Amino acid sequence: MGGKGMMMVAILCLWALSATTTEAVTEAEPGLMMNFYKDTCPQAEDIIREQVKLLYKRHKNTAFSWLRNIFHDCAVESCDASLLLDSTRRELGEKEHDRSFGLRNFRYIEEIKEALERECPGVVSCSDILVLSAREGIEAVGGPYIPLKTGRRDGLKSRTDMLESYLPDHNESISVVLDKFKSIGIDTPGLVALLGSHSVGRTHCVKLVHRLYPEVDPSLNPDHVPHMLHKCPDSIPDPKAVQYVRNDRGTPMVLDNNYYRNILDNKGLLLVDHQLAHDKRTRPIVKKMAKDQSYFFKEFTKAIQILSENNPLTGSKGEIRKQCNLANKNH
Repeated sequence: MGGKGMMMVAILCLWALSATTTEAVTEAEPGLMMNFYKDTCPQAEDIIREQVKLLYKRHKNTAFSWLRNIFHDCAVESCDASLLLDSTRRELGEKEHDRSFGLRNFRYIEEIKEALERECPGVVSCSDILVLSAREGIEAVGGPYIPLKTGRRDGLKSRTDMLESYLPDHNESISVVLDKFKSIGIDTPGLVALLGSHSVGRTHCVKLVHRLYPEVDPSLNPDHVPHMLHKCPDSIPDPKAVQYVRNDRGTPMVLDNNYYRNILDNKGLLLVDHQLAHDKRTRPIVKKMAKDQSYFFKEFTKAIQILSENNPLTGSKGEIRKQCNLANKNH
């Protein structure tokens, strides 16, 4: 074979090797995709759905927990189930931080994990359980069904030191809240839709009393104040006491656009709710969502999809935890 022929063979070999290497990398790092477990655990999403339904039947408030979980986990740098990790001797777990006050029902995530481990040991991540249980919880309380990708892997450590940077506080200005969501790709309609989660669940009195004592916030609807004072009779409530006000007295267990009508009527419980209804950047969207639930659901769906895909660990990154509250090295 001549020199040109040898060179052509070498080029072809290199091309074949390059293609094989690229294909191998692609296979090793597939990223998120729809129905990620179709071959490795075909029943995974059905098992999560059935478990969430069973738990919701027994404990209605689990639906609110699933919804809060996706926000508190995925908004903090990565959607990697770091929220679920217990505190260790070296670091405080995210769920023990002040910003996580009121989060609960983590034990039910473990029940779902155990059901999946019986079917497909070591296959389904806690991150995907957290995200898919949120989807099922949203649907259980009347929200839209949201198609979500899977294939996340679990983080190895808590991100407690980052909570203040990523999670907006209910007392922060709407500008700060908008900026924090924009940093993970959620636009203004998306933020307004996500705060529609306040249509369900409850707000603890410790988050409300500054609007009631020593003087009632004049921006609150006076017709709503007696109920709030009745539910929160102490200016310094016991944080361990279960004292709260329902976010929406009209349809407290339904994710709907009643929230927007309430905040336009100055019945929002948190300062962020009030600001949302009155800031010139968000008020037109609030008014549109108050009139059109399908628009609210459309923007809510997009926002949850973006949130759930925030900087996930995939491929060879992270791990598949054996137990959702412990990294495998601590198991």
